Amino acid sequence: MKRFFFMLALALCLAPAAARAVLPDEMLADHALEKRAEALDAQLRCPVCQGESIADSNADLAHDLRLLVRQRLLKGDTDAQAVQYIVARYGNFVLMDPPLDRDTALLWAGPAIILLAAALAGWNFLRSNPAPAPELSAEEKDFLSRPDDERAKGP
Repeated sequence: MKRFFFMLALALCLAPAAARAVLPDEMLADHALEKRAEALDAQLRCPVCQGESIADSNADLAHDLRLLVRQRLLKGDTDAQAVQYIVARYGNFVLMDPPLDRDTALLWAGPAIILLAAALAGWNFLRSNPAPAPELSAEEKDFLSRPDDERAKGP
């Protein structure tokens, strides 16, 4: 029984490593180039999945991009040249960490703008004075000035 649990724990620990989407036919024979390609795959976003890097995605386009990265490295491109080649075709959107420029400024500033707007709305809400309560009529004041047992009888 202990052996079963040990094997189960081992399988669960190794499962994330097996979940990587890089297929054996994509791997380069040169170990150093393959390490560079894997590092670049982690920097590039899958245009289909949008929340995953091309290294983690099983989409066909991610597969094509992984192959393209490896082709560029085999042609002698530096890491920056290989990434720039893909960015030139797909835009800064394919970068997992896009640069701050005119096109992405709103994306970078968006959370701060929303937080500032919420803080201003909260501050404005807290400092606003509620409408004053209406004045009581003479009859209501008289009713409230009676002892509790007389009020229970009604007006």
